[in-house]
Amino acid sequence: MNKWKKWQDWPIKIIIKKDFPRQLKEIKNCPKKLFYRGDWDNNIFEKSLAVVGSRRMSRYGREVVTKFMPELIANKISIISGFMYGVDTESHRKCLEFGGKTIAVLGGGLDILVPPENNNLYSDILENNGLLISEYKADFQPTLWSFPQRNRIVAGLSSLGILVIEAGIKSGSLITARMGREQNKNVFVIPGQINNSIAEGCNYLIKNNLGKMTLSVEEIIGSHKILQENLFESLDPLENEIIKLLKIESLSVDELCKKLTKSVVETEIKIGMMSLQNIIFEENGKIYLKN
Repeated sequence: MNKWKKWQDWPIKIIIKKDFPRQLKEIKNCPKKLFYRGDWDNNIFEKSLAVVGSRRMSRYGREVVTKFMPELIANKISIISGFMYGVDTESHRKCLEFGGKTIAVLGGGLDILVPPENNNLYSDILENNGLLISEYKADFQPTLWSFPQRNRIVAGLSSLGILVIEAGIKSGSLITARMGREQNKNVFVIPGQINNSIAEGCNYLIKNNLGKMTLSVEEIIGSHKILQENLFESLDPLENEIIKLLKIESLSVDELCKKLTKSVVETEIKIGMMSLQNIIFEENGKIYLKN
């Protein structure tokens, strides 16, 4: 890394949809391309959690970030957030403080610094193998609609789900939670004080079974492990072998046949059954494992 560079000196690059991590490809209204600064590596998204919350973060919200972040980073989980005031900024900063990798999805172009107080944070993310991402051109000024729109990408990039720490009843964080549910992602919610307006949204999600009340990192990691274990228990040996191979890389039918030492007919029948079960999907001649 070139730590002497200002963030403005880092080149802006483009990644197209076929090279996105698989969980992002699956979302509704998936962008055709993204602009980014940093060194893109899809491995950063393999174990990733979107963390969202109020721009008016309270001391309680800060304490939750401080409590959760060390264990998340110890489990090599990348943190995705929106680079705005409050919970977003605190999540990015604490992630870096504990030696983790973080991804910021901006509501404007990559050359527009919002908020301006995050000048150093922008550079710190890049210098620590993170990414700054936007679907907008470099000079695009953020608008009221661009922030909610980018939330589908914040949710879409996550593999473990969305953690909502503090949220008002009409907040962008609730939009991200809704988009996460639409993407079949786990929504983890930190409960808040009943007399605190920036906890109303969190308590609403919990009360209406729109998110799982979450008190520890183990509940986030455990949910992922349980899903994986249940999936493997319900499949036959050939299906499990296909999953193991696709966890390493996407493969064509022919490549799968060779690695499995199975006929094309047998492999295609099994792939068809797994597609109907929503376990895998095919795109551009390659088979991908669904999140």
